[in-house]
Amino acid sequence: MSESIWAFLKGDGLLNVGFLEAIIFFLVGLLVSTLIIFVITKLFHEKEGFGTALYTALTGSFIYALVYYILGTGLLAALIAGLVWTGALMFFYSMRWWKAVVVAIVVWIVAFFVGILLPTLMGPF
Repeated sequence: MSESIWAFLKGDGLLNVGFLEAIIFFLVGLLVSTLIIFVITKLFHEKEGFGTALYTALTGSFIYALVYYILGTGLLAALIAGLVWTGALMFFYSMRWWKAVVVAIVVWIVAFFVGILLPTLMGPF
């Protein structure tokens, strides 16, 4: 595998933020992720409530943090963490594999667009 492809897959693993910024980033991300998971799973007729969405988001945060710590922030780490998180989604919502994959993909797509739109809602200030 060439150096540039491996660098893209692996990422640099470095995030230069202070402790307070990291806590705020985590809490806002957790809230947004919980809301997205809650709404999407309701659209897929799941009966579990907000607490299950919170556990799923917390578990996802832990999974991604652990995998990113081990592998860095590249595409490979994201794919592995996403696969593990899909398993957690299956566990918390008692879903079959394919439904969990579809729900996870929809959650990731919505989270992607929210991640683009959310920082721009407040304008340039």
